[in-house]
Amino acid sequence: MNNYSGKQNKDRLIKALMVSVNDLLHKFQREDDEEKQWLIQNSPTPVIAELMKDMTVNMLHVLSAIGKLEPVNGITISKQFGFSKGTVSKITRRLADKQIISFEYIPDNKKEVLFRTTPLGKEINRLHQALHEQIDIGVNHFLQRYNDDELQFLVNALQETLHTSWINTVTNEKSIALSKRDLYTKVEIDTYKTAGPEEMNEVIEMLKKLDSRNLKKAKAILNDVFFSVYED
Repeated sequence: MNNYSGKQNKDRLIKALMVSVNDLLHKFQREDDEEKQWLIQNSPTPVIAELMKDMTVNMLHVLSAIGKLEPVNGITISKQFGFSKGTVSKITRRLADKQIISFEYIPDNKKEVLFRTTPLGKEINRLHQALHEQIDIGVNHFLQRYNDDELQFLVNALQETLHTSWINTVTNEKSIALSKRDLYTKVEIDTYKTAGPEEMNEVIEMLKKLDSRNLKKAKAILNDVFFSVYED
């Protein structure tokens, strides 16, 4: 394969991966609804099932944080779990209104409030934990179909993604021009509406580090893991 045809093949694989990443974002959004339905259907009581209809993902995560750290204040939740103080304040008020958590005041310090889960909150946390255990079992069962080399490649690619700054990527003028050309001429317009030009440039720069063989492997794994439907 000459250099030109090799570059064409690599660009084609990068484009396919970019579309897959965009589809993956939509899949995660759909799965939020699927997880809520699982929580409702597996609620231990009708009361909890009814509460699940109004619970958001952030509410579940704040409640989980309180359960792990209680008694805990809002500042600690904000720092350790990345929520803004305003978000924590708003969510804890909603949880308290539903009697899922309770407020506790420190003697001689009426300004600082500590949060604790109520028995109802503990039941919801157990249900939420059961959901994550169910997801872990499903993911583990699915990934067993891959061999060690394929799994190691996927681990390496994801770890490199986590530790790479794509906004401040150092590139030469030629690669920047290529990225912009690929960005505005080769990827569908709907992809940019969802992910944005910056994200596309970042992913493109990372994928260019892979050779043609590894790009094919990455595409196959992404399609198989995230876009195929399998029966247990």
